Amino acid sequence: MSEPTHVLAGEKLVVLRAPARAVLREPNAGPAAFPAEVAADVRIDIDEVDAATLRSVAADPTVVGFGPAMPMRLVEPAERGGVVAAAAGPTWGVEAVGATTSPFTGQGVTVAVLDTGIDADHPAFAGVDLVTRDFTGGGSAHDKDGHGTHCAGTIFGRDLDGTRIGVARGVGRALIGKVLGPGGGGSDTIAEAILWARDNGAHLISMSLGIDFPGFVEKLVTLRGLSIPVATSLALRAYTANVQLFETLSQFLAAGIGQPMVVAATGNESGRDRTPPFEIDVAPPAAAAGIVAVGALGRTANGLAVAPFSNSRATVSAPGVGVVSAAVGGGTESMSGTSMATPHAAGVAALWAEKLAAQGQLAPLVLQAKLIGEATTDRLIPGTDPTDTGAGLVRAPQS
Repeated sequence: MSEPTHVLAGEKLVVLRAPARAVLREPNAGPAAFPAEVAADVRIDIDEVDAATLRSVAADPTVVGFGPAMPMRLVEPAERGGVVAAAAGPTWGVEAVGATTSPFTGQGVTVAVLDTGIDADHPAFAGVDLVTRDFTGGGSAHDKDGHGTHCAGTIFGRDLDGTRIGVARGVGRALIGKVLGPGGGGSDTIAEAILWARDNGAHLISMSLGIDFPGFVEKLVTLRGLSIPVATSLALRAYTANVQLFETLSQFLAAGIGQPMVVAATGNESGRDRTPPFEIDVAPPAAAAGIVAVGALGRTANGLAVAPFSNSRATVSAPGVGVVSAAVGGGTESMSGTSMATPHAAGVAALWAEKLAAQGQLAPLVLQAKLIGEATTDRLIPGTDPTDTGAGLVRAPQS
């Protein structure tokens, strides 16, 4: 492995090490794909970069991936509608994915949500075993933003005053990793949180966050004194290294039974309703092969349509406009974004996980194949571009 040239002295270096080897199929390649040899287990080391560390990483045969820690930020909702009084019955997203007619509830499935934390006292989470950990250094996994609470409510929230907000309301155990604080987070802590979720029995991981590329460029310019062209060049190389790092990590997660599947938001940077209209590709970590990238759908008179803000090249899509879920402090609020679509997909994955577990077939590649393979385009408006919506609307198992 050649010496990394996209990191600077004093920066944090995220290093993936894996001493053992195993046979693994390529993520997203399908169950019939030709297997390849990869590491059977992985650990993450966070090192401060100096010349000796760089030489050590380059010479270490157990190193299977590395990259400089880059700032991560919330995939901010495209719209926050504020606190609302939810109507009785299921929310439109819960109904659209077929959760209301599914015989499965997510019972026995452990879900991990890596986000801004959770309001553990919210009635939507009554009776759920919430295992929390703060990765931000703030000392608490309590959600001060509201984003993580909203996402968790969509995945496994209990009914609130007659309103069903949760897709998989039978989930009894959830891992809540607070990876984003007021100042965001880092790819180093995200990687650590993914392995924490794996080590604590997560069957699937939901993330609605992305790399803060402009923030990294600004840091290199203001704190390192680099010119904008040099800072941008280094940031691009670091960006590519982080995509590769998350792809490598996803390979280990797909290695076999007992590993989690990961779903992540594509991002909200597109502007299909702007003049001129434009589309932005999926952002990391969702851009990494092996991670299910989720785009957002909204309702129209003619069916479901890709949301104007939803980034393209999604793997699947889910309801992400006008989503009502749990609000910090109690009650419900409406938000829009691929951040809201992702927990719908995670909830549907939990329903499939329950079914596969009952059949003795629960493994990350099988779960991923079900989530993607059972998605439908039937409810999408005519002329929908599959580049925008992937395989289509995720659907819950019906039998």
